Amino acid sequence: MTVHFIGAGPGSPDLLTLRGRDIIAASPVCLYAGSLVPEAVLSHCPPGARIVNTAPLDLDAIMAEISAAHDKGQDVARLHSGDLSVWSAMGEQIRRLNALCIPYTVTPGVPSFAAAAAALGAELTLPGVAQSVVLTRTSGRASSMPPSETLAAFGATGATLALHLSIQNLSRVTAELIPHYGADCPVAVVWRASWPDERIVRATLATIEVEIGQGIERTALILVGHALGSGDFQESRLYAPDYDRRYRPQSVASPWAGWSEGDD
Repeated sequence: MTVHFIGAGPGSPDLLTLRGRDIIAASPVCLYAGSLVPEAVLSHCPPGARIVNTAPLDLDAIMAEISAAHDKGQDVARLHSGDLSVWSAMGEQIRRLNALCIPYTVTPGVPSFAAAAAALGAELTLPGVAQSVVLTRTSGRASSMPPSETLAAFGATGATLALHLSIQNLSRVTAELIPHYGADCPVAVVWRASWPDERIVRATLATIEVEIGQGIERTALILVGHALGSGDFQESRLYAPDYDRRYRPQSVASPWAGWSEGDD
């Protein structure tokens, strides 16, 4: 018996990975976060599968479901939205599985920040503008932020920021970031990225609170950074005609000259 943690993606059912789909189809038990995972993903469950919405359950109740499946020798597909590497609560479940000597696997999913960037048609790392993306959040009821992880500290880097679980603190976000990025810095709020009712609001740090209006909450992602609105950026050296690279050596003096994939 194995518990299979699966990143179910940002919302659209067809953004589930093939591996995730196949594991779901082979698991007689499926535990899913019903508030965020679309029901269409559950269509991959085998006939007769036990399907449990964990949204109303606490951790003890979730582990009780897993333990019951373990006693029966039944694999469990444990679905979380987005990718499991950030804000998934997978870590606390794995800690308990380790204590119970229950094996598990982890299948990654499409993260929400990537789906939001795709919805915007944006590359978050433009040459000469930003080469880093910071995935962060503001403090909330479920989790506080370590003292060193502040918006001011991240903003001082000039990196593109992807702020999760923070739309309720939008006033604080803009106030703390304007000194570092400027009032005219582009901002995009993407609500329910990849879902049928996806909404996008583009503005600046100075205007986003007015532009956002009503009805956008919880699952909205805030993207901040000059890469979002810049058409004035350098082209990367990767495809430059004179760039010396392994697959396109430019001279006989190149360390890659004469190299082939079969060479050591």
